[in-house]
Amino acid sequence: MEKKSYTFDEIKQKLVNYCVYQDRCHAEVEQKMREFLLIDEAKEEIILFLLKENYLNEERFTRSYIRGKFYIKHWGKTKIKINLKQKQISEKLINSCFDEIDDVDYEKTIRKIYDNYYTKQTGLKEYQKKTKTIKHLMSKGFEYEKIIDIFG
Repeated sequence: MEKKSYTFDEIKQKLVNYCVYQDRCHAEVEQKMREFLLIDEAKEEIILFLLKENYLNEERFTRSYIRGKFYIKHWGKTKIKINLKQKQISEKLINSCFDEIDDVDYEKTIRKIYDNYYTKQTGLKEYQKKTKTIKHLMSKGFEYEKIIDIFG
């Protein structure tokens, strides 16, 4: 199957649309550009254009990613941080954007997930239910210390 070839301006417009549809990070945009077999100078020009026109904004992406993964998917900070690092976002930027998560909401979410999961455990001893529930919270990316502070 033959690949359709695009002009530079068509590719640029496709990448603008890609960024407008949803906030993206540099790594995602670069991955998308690989589909078009561009020379390095063209890639750089497009990246600079996207940055200059504010279609590509790493901080906005990070903040929106943190809000979405916490408030919609109920992920903890550890899991969010790991996934952002995989997207090549700097630790400094990640840490500065964690203020998107309200501490009270974070604690409420831990309590809610704990209560929901804990009550579903049947036929286990008390300490087994607690251990299993803590492991579940940790698998969702919540910090052990934070869980113990609340339930310890």
